[in-house]
Amino acid sequence: MRSEQDMFGKLEERLSGPRPGLSAQLSMAPRPRPGNKIYTDVEDTSLKAAVLLLIYPKRGALHLVLIRRADTVLRHKDQIGLPGGQVEKGESLDQTALRETWEEIGVPADRIKIIGSLTPLYIPPSNFCIYPFVGTAETSPSFKPDPAEVAGIIEIPLAHLKDPANSRTETRTIDSRPVVVPFIEYGAHKIWGATAMVLAELLELL
Repeated sequence: MRSEQDMFGKLEERLSGPRPGLSAQLSMAPRPRPGNKIYTDVEDTSLKAAVLLLIYPKRGALHLVLIRRADTVLRHKDQIGLPGGQVEKGESLDQTALRETWEEIGVPADRIKIIGSLTPLYIPPSNFCIYPFVGTAETSPSFKPDPAEVAGIIEIPLAHLKDPANSRTETRTIDSRPVVVPFIEYGAHKIWGATAMVLAELLELL
């Protein structure tokens, strides 16, 4: 437990300083990327969403939770993502991240400590700007996914995410053109797109 608290403290300190930002995000961006605008170009015109990178100890190692979205949701069907969603009226961005985490995977806000935020990321196809927050839990949460939104919980050791041997690329056809897609492989799962771009900045800080 002591080493985990030390790790959380170091990460919180790094989050309070300069962040790697776009350079880290672009290391996992599809090539070509659909559009060149960044969040500062669209903060006044884009839709706002917040996500949570929840880190916690499990079986002696730090893990991060991802979700596989249900095939019934409006956006990003069946994709691997972070708990989160659109900001509601009257909410702060961090409140959105905590509310969505509770609604989607059943982890209450009082179990989570927000230790900082990462660089916002603009998603041109959906006109969403996502604001990532990093949170920690002292013990492994008991997840209760909402089946209307979440088809599965994916708990990934940070060591696996940090290992460059698990990062790969493949070529896909998107909008009738070839696109080189970087992804992180975890079992049968491929973590790519905005989720991989957000994780890239966290991993550089780690």
